[in-house]
Amino acid sequence: MTTLKDLYIEELQDLWSANNQMAETVAKLADAASDSTLSDRLSASKSGIDEHTQTLKSLLSDIGGEMKKDHCKGMEGLVKEAHKHAIDSDLSGAALDVAIIAQYQRMCHYGIAGFGTTKAFAEALGENEAASKLDQALDDIYESDSYMSELAERSRNLDAMAD
Repeated sequence: MTTLKDLYIEELQDLWSANNQMAETVAKLADAASDSTLSDRLSASKSGIDEHTQTLKSLLSDIGGEMKKDHCKGMEGLVKEAHKHAIDSDLSGAALDVAIIAQYQRMCHYGIAGFGTTKAFAEALGENEAASKLDQALDDIYESDSYMSELAERSRNLDAMAD
């Protein structure tokens, strides 16, 4: 890797891998959730993650990058944490839902960092259409993260305290 374009391509490949890992994990989190609102939101988020993955593949093709994923070890670690603290835990009910929200938000924040960095690279390369698409993905991720914070603060954290 010798140029900003090379770095941009590597970031797109890394995000592709991160998104695939996150989508699989979010589906498991949705299945584990006890609250139907949380489960539905996670299922919708998985669909959004899948759409973002298609955007990443399109951007990779547009820039002439090799159509391959670069395994994301950062997301791999977050997936392991999601299993440990939520999916494979002994928690149930509202306490499990709170753990699910926390793990989901950790993965979202990783995505925010990755998509934000990649957008900055696209802008620096003059790839304005790509930057716009990455910015839209960022807006989606921020919105989902914000919704999860509200859900936790308004209901699931309170319910978990009552358990």
